[in-house]
Amino acid sequence: MNKSMIIGTVLGMGIATTGGAIASYQFLKEPNYAEVVNTSPIIKETKIPHKECRDETVVRQKPVQDTNRVAGKVIGATLGGVLGHQVGGGNGKKVATVAGAVAGGYAGDRVQNNMQKNDTYTTVEQRCKTTYETREDITGYNVTYRLNGQESKVKMSYDPGNKIPLENGKLVIEQPADRAQ
Repeated sequence: MNKSMIIGTVLGMGIATTGGAIASYQFLKEPNYAEVVNTSPIIKETKIPHKECRDETVVRQKPVQDTNRVAGKVIGATLGGVLGHQVGGGNGKKVATVAGAVAGGYAGDRVQNNMQKNDTYTTVEQRCKTTYETREDITGYNVTYRLNGQESKVKMSYDPGNKIPLENGKLVIEQPADRAQ
């Protein structure tokens, strides 16, 4: 064997050994991050009430003092009785007077009722109702990660991106100060 061949063989073995040692060190060395496989936000819905008001024109009936419409009945019966008394003679006059009083009382009641219903006033009133707006807030993240070939899940307060840092072999799930918003 010549000298250059021996040197080449020794150098080749040295490089191969060094490469193997470096590869073994990388394989045995603990990783410094876990690979993120999936991230999904945790969403909380909040309903926010809003009061919506509008002005509306309303027609109201004025207060009625004579709810039984006595005045209309009395005036109608009196006028009906007077008119009935003008008709006929003898007993017919009595019947006509009574019939006129009854019909007049009924007519007076109806006239007063219509007058009371039409005695109105207009006012503007505020009508309000409560409506709700829904707001979605992200309260955290469900994260699936892979570490040493195994997948696991963790809840985190922030979106870690594609890597979760490790410290002493444990996940750092609190947001680093340099990434805080």
